[in-house]
Amino acid sequence: MKKTTVNSLLRISCLLALVLCGSTAFAASPQLTIITPRGVQRGTEAELTLHGRRLTDAQELLIYEKGITVLSVEPDEKDEKKAKVKIKVDAGARLGSYTVRVRTKSGLSEARTLSVGQYPVVNEIEPNNEFSAPQQIAMNTSVHGVADNEDVDHYIVTAKKGERITAEVEAMRLGSYNVDAYVAIMDMKRFELAASDDSSLALQDPVASVIAPEDGTYIIQVRESSYAGNGNSRYCVHIGNAPRPMVAYPAGGKAGEEIEVRLIGDVSGDIKQKIKLPEKAGDFEYFTVQGDQSSPSANIFRVSAFGNVLEAEPNNDATTATKTDSEVPLAFNGIIEQDGDIDYFRFKAKKGQQFDVRAVARGVRSPLDPVLTIHNDKGAQIAANDDSGGPDSYIKWSVPEDGEYCVAVRDHLSKGARDFVYRIEFTPISSQVTLAIPSYARNSQDRNTVVIPRGNRYATILRVGRENFGGDVIVSAPELPPGVVMNADMVSGTVTEVPVVFEAAADAPIGGTLMHLLGAHATDKSITGGFQQTIELIYGQPNNTIFFKSEVNRVATSVAEEAPFKIDFIEPKVPLVRSGSMNIKVVVKRAEGFEKPIKVRMLWNPPGVGSQNEITIPQGQTEAMYPINASGSAPTRTWKIAMTAVADEGEGAVWTSSQLGSLIVAEPMVGMTIDMVAGEQGKTAQILCKITTVTPFEGKATVTLYGFPPKVTVAAPTKEITKDDTTLVFEADVAADAPVGQHKTLFGQIVITKDGEPIAHNLAGGSVFRIDAPPKPKPNQPAAPAPAPAPTPVAQAPEKKPEQAPPPKVLSRLEKLRLEAEERAKQNQ
Repeated sequence: MKKTTVNSLLRISCLLALVLCGSTAFAASPQLTIITPRGVQRGTEAELTLHGRRLTDAQELLIYEKGITVLSVEPDEKDEKKAKVKIKVDAGARLGSYTVRVRTKSGLSEARTLSVGQYPVVNEIEPNNEFSAPQQIAMNTSVHGVADNEDVDHYIVTAKKGERITAEVEAMRLGSYNVDAYVAIMDMKRFELAASDDSSLALQDPVASVIAPEDGTYIIQVRESSYAGNGNSRYCVHIGNAPRPMVAYPAGGKAGEEIEVRLIGDVSGDIKQKIKLPEKAGDFEYFTVQGDQSSPSANIFRVSAFGNVLEAEPNNDATTATKTDSEVPLAFNGIIEQDGDIDYFRFKAKKGQQFDVRAVARGVRSPLDPVLTIHNDKGAQIAANDDSGGPDSYIKWSVPEDGEYCVAVRDHLSKGARDFVYRIEFTPISSQVTLAIPSYARNSQDRNTVVIPRGNRYATILRVGRENFGGDVIVSAPELPPGVVMNADMVSGTVTEVPVVFEAAADAPIGGTLMHLLGAHATDKSITGGFQQTIELIYGQPNNTIFFKSEVNRVATSVAEEAPFKIDFIEPKVPLVRSGSMNIKVVVKRAEGFEKPIKVRMLWNPPGVGSQNEITIPQGQTEAMYPINASGSAPTRTWKIAMTAVADEGEGAVWTSSQLGSLIVAEPMVGMTIDMVAGEQGKTAQILCKITTVTPFEGKATVTLYGFPPKVTVAAPTKEITKDDTTLVFEADVAADAPVGQHKTLFGQIVITKDGEPIAHNLAGGSVFRIDAPPKPKPNQPAAPAPAPAPTPVAQAPEKKPEQAPPPKVLSRLEKLRLEAEERAKQNQ
């Protein structure tokens, strides 16, 4: 019976070890490379394949936008690089790109995108490279294809005379790979009716439209613009007869109102429609609908809290400016229709009013590159800008006097066209908080989610933006997952970044959410804001330009399986003093069997505090010391700090963090200066240290000198002092061949021990140790003879030394001149 019990215990121990190993093996976040198919039709159900790594425990697809329901998630049992997801897309779901992440038991993936379209989806069928052998598709179809190297894909559709044919490509906008697509619409004689590479509407994606000149068939050609594609050059081309305007005029309106707009750029001519605007100011996506067909993607429309002024030509100078009797805030709308055109508007403003003035063109997908100027009532320019708002322009303007002013806009290259739409918004300056997780590496999504292992912690930096205000900010998270708490200090008005630590209970349910973070002014509760994150999806040359990005307003957060280690740091009992340093002890608790090295980093350094980039807790060890220091101007206060830890268990990086602990930065307790040291080669020099006690201390402190010049040694570089000592002298031996000159490397360190911990002061930095050569003999004076060796004692009479002639008299320069003058006078007599 006893033997059976022991064997059972051994089996249980082995089982627990296997479970633990299995758990730690899953402790790295998944990777999501791409989703196929790249798009789905709204109003349908679809099965998606997730491609990446570490997807064997996939549990959930997190989708930032509404309109898609996830029905099931099933990992591929045979391939850890795949998982299957079934979704249902609402019939009224917004067309366009949806941002998604996959959640596994061990973490969250990168963000990727999924396209929702209005047409049925078919896949490209090769071979379709030849114009004479295109792939047959029905009108109003979306085709998923690959523009491989030197690959040219052809599709054939049937259209009636007068019917609109539009081919809009999603390539960059699929958010997976850098694909510079090209599209052309041709007749059967191979005559190109329309073609596009880039477009102002779809950015680096092309849009081409024609009106069918006759009944018949037409070829749509899709390829990589320079024929340099590859197996990852995926695209989705929407081919149909839907309306496709390129820009709206006016480009915005007042929140809550219905406004009539002219939709410009459709191949059939301008389209006039009425738009009911939302109640909230900001960018509004508008889809042009005719019959049962919608534009494949949205036009961007601006919604403001104030009304519109529309231009009236001619308004090419200050004297003919479009005039309004209304005062700003207003939005001025117009079109730079001809080369050399410049539009002026005249308005009233009051002294002291402050406005954010924006010329919005590229922001509403207009080709115009606006240059913005503000003029006084006489037409003299008083403010100007080009490109402070990205490709658009921005001026922060304070009205100098009551009266009339003019605002003007033109194209940067003085070009013009009927779709060069613009909107100049005078928005009263308001205060707002914005929160974001900064990029830890350029063009990377690394660590821009929050993944908290059960019974452990995860830390991130939170960047706090203050628009038009200063002061402390309070951060809160009202939607934390069950079993999770957030620890965050009040954000001091002197900083823009703070560490935030999330901690999950040991029994917190494994799961995920898209969580809001809120920020509010500490005293003025009317100043609020939330989380805003830019996810860079596609970038490339030149200079890693961002070609496509996703904007989200929630933090992807999950509780994950246990990590194989947990770290803490021992909070110092003593302060880090200005111009001082300290070592912070870091300890780690390792799971049974986990021996890998762990890298530890300071997540965030308070102002004026520096630290080593990272330290490593070696394999199998459980503690290490982390060196930090403070500058002489570091702000004195208590800061909250945290450390992150990362290890590679073999399945990718596993991140955890320490607690959010305190670090006190204080004034030095002592001061010290070192008088300039003058030493001679081959001799001993004295180093005089002057000590000032600012805060009395108990017992003795140690003073150690560092930074001696080469070949200078000090037998006892460390001495002790008490609070009553004011001077200290060290003796330094200077070698005969020590380098001559001034050496500004000397400094001292005073270490005071309090509560059993050292307080290190690094003082007198850059003190001078001057080394001189021995003095040379005076002119006309022989060098002193070397001393004779001591004679051997012999009993004899002392020898009489011969008398030596006195040394020659050394004449001064004045005496020499006087003697020479007397000699010349004698010769002249």
